Amino acid sequence: MQVRKTYRKLSPEMLYDEIRDLLEKHGMKMANNRLQTYGVPSGATQSRVVASIVTSKGEPCGALHIVGSAGGDARLTVEIDEGAIAAEAVESITSDIDFMLGQFEVRW
Repeated sequence: MQVRKTYRKLSPEMLYDEIRDLLEKHGMKMANNRLQTYGVPSGATQSRVVASIVTSKGEPCGALHIVGSAGGDARLTVEIDEGAIAAEAVESITSDIDFMLGQFEVRW
């Protein structure tokens, strides 16, 4: 499963927290989290979050990437190995992401 979305007026930190909680609801955890902040010439900052996704047994099963722009947009990529979790969980995760964050999503 791969989810790729762009959100407007949503901080990268809140986006990370929401995805983390949705994954935990389905027995997965974040590991090797890295949050980095970069300055831009205007004086604003951009954020980048990278994390591995692991099963409750600690086995790697995916990755999370979030990039936040100085303008208030956040881009999300979630990749989960469908062989590592049940198909129902994958469907539920994507449905939950759309329900919880859909109002912020930029539709191209």
